[in-house]
Amino acid sequence: MSCFLSNSSLGKKLVMSVTGCFLVLFILFHMSMNVTAIISPEAYNAVCEFLGANWYALAGTVVLALGVLIHFIYAIILTLHNYKARGKQRYAVTVKEPGVDWASKNMLVLGVIVLVGLLLHLFNFWSKMQLVEIMGQHTNSLGYSPTDGAALIRYTFSQWYYVVIYLVWFVALWFHLTHGVWSMFQSVGWANDTWYPRLKCIANIVATIVFLGFAIVVLVYFLCPCMSGAC
Repeated sequence: MSCFLSNSSLGKKLVMSVTGCFLVLFILFHMSMNVTAIISPEAYNAVCEFLGANWYALAGTVVLALGVLIHFIYAIILTLHNYKARGKQRYAVTVKEPGVDWASKNMLVLGVIVLVGLLLHLFNFWSKMQLVEIMGQHTNSLGYSPTDGAALIRYTFSQWYYVVIYLVWFVALWFHLTHGVWSMFQSVGWANDTWYPRLKCIANIVATIVFLGFAIVVLVYFLCPCMSGAC
């Protein structure tokens, strides 16, 4: 099985599909959690406290980190393989449709942007929340409690450049998901002439929900801080 997953093209795509599905589910969960910060900052902070430095949250963090790492490594491997086998075509697409070429041909570039955005996000939030709790401290470098996620969101997105950076990140994530979601189903043989349009529609819906869910939190906390509990 290990040889199949690491040596065959189908095995590599299967790993990409499984890790991609896991990451999409996490993104949807994280987006839903963030939207809570608009509805009720107190409820959002309660979720942050529940997902602090508890054993289950730490185990989930390790699994998530492994998922991201494996997904990115296999993306690089598949890209290099496709460069060698088919020139500049980065992902094998068995069904073509106008309008999807740019995303499909730039998945690695989009993935790098998403990864860089993730690293920035870890610096802005994880290092000031869960990591602070792991270190046994009661306040972070900004003077906030590590469970006061709403205050941290409010502080971060009171700065216009972070708003711009995060929105660019979300746009890259949207493009990445519009191709990645349907591609993970294609890898297991679902993208025939009947299912391809349906999967593309599902991918666009999922990507748009994710984009809007994340973007609305950023914009509300930037444009209407009183709505987020600052007043």
